[in-house]
This record gives sequence, C-alpha cells and structure tokens, in this order.
Amino acid sequence: MAAPPLALVAAAIAALAALALVVFAFRRWWLRRRRQRQRQRRAVQAAAAVPTSVAVQDEDIDRPLLSESREVHSSQSNSFFGSSVGEPSKIQTNRSNTSSISHSITDTGRIYPAECCTTQGETHVINVENDTPEEFQLGSTLKRTTPTNWPTPDQKHRKKVSVEDNHNGSIPMTDNTYHSSLDLEVIAGPSHGISCSRQSSRPSMLPITLGRVPPSDIELRDSEVSGKHALINWNAKTLKWELVDMGSLNGTFLNSQAVHHPDVGSRHWGEPAELAHGDIITLGTSSKLSVQISLQNQRVPAGVGMASDPMVARRSGKKLPMEDISFCQCPLQGVEQFGLFGIFDGHGGDGAAKAVSKILPENVANILSHPDTKERVLSSSDASDVLRYAFTSTEAAIDHQYEGCTATALLIWYDQNKNCFAQCANLGDSACVMSVNGNTIDMTEDHRVASTTERARIARTGQPLKDGEVRLNGLNLARMFGDKFLKEQDSRFSSEPYVSQAVRITRACTAFAVIASDGLWDVISTKRAVQLVAEGKERNTGDSTSPDKVANRVLSEARNLRTKDNTSVVFVDFDILRTDPCIAK
Repeated sequence: MAAPPLALVAAAIAALAALALVVFAFRRWWLRRRRQRQRQRRAVQAAAAVPTSVAVQDEDIDRPLLSESREVHSSQSNSFFGSSVGEPSKIQTNRSNTSSISHSITDTGRIYPAECCTTQGETHVINVENDTPEEFQLGSTLKRTTPTNWPTPDQKHRKKVSVEDNHNGSIPMTDNTYHSSLDLEVIAGPSHGISCSRQSSRPSMLPITLGRVPPSDIELRDSEVSGKHALINWNAKTLKWELVDMGSLNGTFLNSQAVHHPDVGSRHWGEPAELAHGDIITLGTSSKLSVQISLQNQRVPAGVGMASDPMVARRSGKKLPMEDISFCQCPLQGVEQFGLFGIFDGHGGDGAAKAVSKILPENVANILSHPDTKERVLSSSDASDVLRYAFTSTEAAIDHQYEGCTATALLIWYDQNKNCFAQCANLGDSACVMSVNGNTIDMTEDHRVASTTERARIARTGQPLKDGEVRLNGLNLARMFGDKFLKEQDSRFSSEPYVSQAVRITRACTAFAVIASDGLWDVISTKRAVQLVAEGKERNTGDSTSPDKVANRVLSEARNLRTKDNTSVVFVDFDILRTDPCIAK
C-alpha cells in the first residue's frame, strides 16, 4: 500500500533537517580547527622572531589590531570608520583668527597704541601615498609594510644625555624663568584641520597624547595610527619640547626621520626626540602634524601658582575644548613696579581670549609707561582710570564678531616702602577674591544676566528683563569682550568693566589672591576657596613649589565636585612675592 503524500513530505523534511544539523556541527568543528592551526602558526612565527609578524590581542585597545593573515578577515566588513566618523572631535576647529588690525586711541594729546597680535597661517601641500590593504578588522589599526632598515634620527633632534644640558652658557635652566607655547595642527590625513595648543607653564595639561582612541588630546581617525601612538612633553631641564613614540605599530617620524624603537611592533617606547619650530611629525604614512613653537622670556615670579584643566563633559566623558587663557607678567614690560595677573574665559572658541590676553597687558603697560600717569597712580594709590582705559582700548582693538571672552585682571604695584597695592577689573563671571589678615575681600562683580547687580544695570538702560529671564540672545553673560555681532543687535550688552577699590597690603600683612574662571565658582564659594588656600599654605610651608601645589589643590576640589566647565586658577601669595628678586630690588 503506497504511503500517503503527506507522510513522504514529512519524512523528506526530517531527513533534510538532520542533514543540516550534521553540516552545521561539522562546520563549527572545522572552524575551531582552523583557528587552532592559525594560533599555532602565529606562535611558531613569534618564536622564530619574524620581523613582519605581529601578535594580535583583540582585547588590547592600545595595541594595533590587524593580523597579517588575510584569512582571518575574509568574513569581516570593510566599514572601519563606522564606529568613529560620527563622533565629534574634541579639538575645536575653524576658530576665528585674531584680528590683525592696528588701533590707537588718542587721549588728551597722548596716543596709546594697542597693537594686535596677528595669527598667520601657512598652506601646506603634501603628496601622501597610502598602501591600504583591502580587508581589515573593524576598529583595527592597519599595518603597512615594514622597511628593513630604519633611518637614524637627525642629530638636530636627538636627545643628548650629558651634564652639559644644565650648563648652556648664561641661560639659567629653570622652568619658572622661561616658558614655551606649542601649537600643533594636523595638515594631512583623515583628521586634517584639527589643532591643539599647550604652554609649558601649565604642567597640569601635559603631556599631549596622540592616538586613535579617547582620551587622546589629538584624536586621529587614521587606520594606521595606534590607539596610543605618541606623546609630546616639556623637558624642564633642557627647556625643549620632546616627542616620544609609545610603541606604535607603524612608527613615528620627525621630518621623515624615524624616532620610534628600531624593533617596530615590539611595543617598546622610542627615545625622546627634541622638537623645533617648523618640524613635521608623521604618524604612519598619512597623518602629518605641523609644529609651531614660541619660546618666550616671560618670568613667573616666586609666590605665583597656576593650574588649569579643561575638565570632561558629564554625558560623553570626553575632555572639553579648552577656552581658558591664564596670564602672568610681573613686572610688566617697561614698568618695573607693576605686575598683572589675569584669566580670560572664551566662549564660541578661544580666539577672543587669546587676543585679549595679548592686547590688554600691552595696553596697561603702554598707559603706565607715561611718567605722569605712573606718578599719578603711585601718589593716589588708585589705578582705576588706567584699568578702564585699557579695557576700552582692548575692546576697540579686537574684531571678533561671534566669539567673546570674560576678563579678570588683577593689577599690583609697590611703593618705595615695599607696601603693595592691588586693584582688579573684570567683565563676565570669572572672579577674584583676596584674603588680607584673614579678611575676605571680593574684588570682582558677577556679570551674569541672573545676578542682581547686572539686572539693575540692564533695567537702567530702559529695557528691563522679564521675570525669570536669565539669558540675552542665548548668552548668560551681559558683559564681555568681543561678541560684536550681538552687541550690534542688543544694546544691553556691554564691555564696561567693574573696577574694585585698591587694597593696600603693608609689609606686616599676610595676604593672597585667587583668580579663577567660572568652572571653579560654579561649584565652590569664595569662602571655601580661601579656606582651601589657607589649608594648602599651612601644609606646604617652606616648600618652594608651594604656590603651584596650592593652585592645584583648589583645582582638584573643583574636579572632585565634577564641575562641567573649563577651570583655571591663578594663585598669588603676596608674602612670597614680596621676596622675589624682581620686586625686592
């Protein structure tokens, strides 16, 4: 009797299912065997010390991940950049350049020039050949063909280990006497255009790390760049910036000369190589960075500590773009009895802050260089007119339409009896607080739209704020440098500074000042800041590095309280400053 058609169909389906299970099981066994053979082959190659063989550990994000075996990647997708292209760069680009226009303002027959700092850029055209394998793992670093013989580093950049490093003619090798600014810009490669600037006087922001993954300071989305590829740091003994390869797979080159370890892929760090102005750093073959260095004889006197941190965003966990600029010049150029300290907190970029940090001190020095003006300040113990005029001149000298910055500038001077006077001017929400013989003195005024004093000023313009309104055209500040476009649209914005009363500090007084950007004051009161400084001074009595430690102690408190904004601190200890040679002479 013939079997029913349904029974035959069911039997066929069962047979096919059994066959599929057998094939699936065999395939899993075959794949497992193939992986074992590949691991054994790699182990044999490693034991034979073949130079072009690199072991792969997928869990090590810092290690370049590409294997040389094309078989491993046969089933991988070619969407390497899919995990990174959509992420925002931590380095801001396309910032406004500092205005190169010179300005001068005439006052009662005298001309006070306000020279602008000019930022000039160069165009680099570089032909880059990149041999990119057709297949690679997701998130891996491409390994290119390794040359057999690496060129030796240029003698100009090789670090010299010698006792002569500390005996360089008449130049004193002390980091608090000379400081340098370093500007890096990616001029070729997938991350073309990003940039980063650092100063040797701000060690809390060093070293600069270059790599493919966060938290690199310059994050290069280049498949040939290792997760942690190289770093740049300031050598306080030689007063030089130094580049170090961190054991990258594809090497680091300085002006086409290799600076990585000769055994590429061994993960051994290279020797430090000194950087010079105009150098070109190459990571792998395609990513190139230009080096701009300016070494300045700007002395940080005894008794002054500076610290800053861009901080990290709460949601993304990435470092925020740094828009704070700190300033210290004591004595002022050409005016020996005066010194100036300040913080400039940029918004919309750091262009306005950089410009003001150069122009404002020049204006103050130019005004005080006139003998009559200087004598009037010394005799009346009041520099309010000087500060107001310097702020007005600076606002006229900059031309930043869509960038602005706060400004807090503390001017100090000494009379013939070595009594000290301090007077402060500010715009915005950066602030300064002083402590004299245990008495706290607020030296600044809060210019946020929400503050009582600022709302009263705005009401006097005839355009009062509505209840609950805490922003003007999207900004929480009503007074600032720059933002010329907004000031043209709304007359309630102002660049008129608040100027404090001058504070007299006799030789018998114990006094200090703290200047900080709003990243600190958002989480710490002025009373708490004074308390932290007092505790830090007590702990570090007799320590020559005490001012820096005190500044970093205050900064650490803001970091622990998870401030969400750039934070910079300038600490001035008048007790120690009075003993500095430039003041005591």
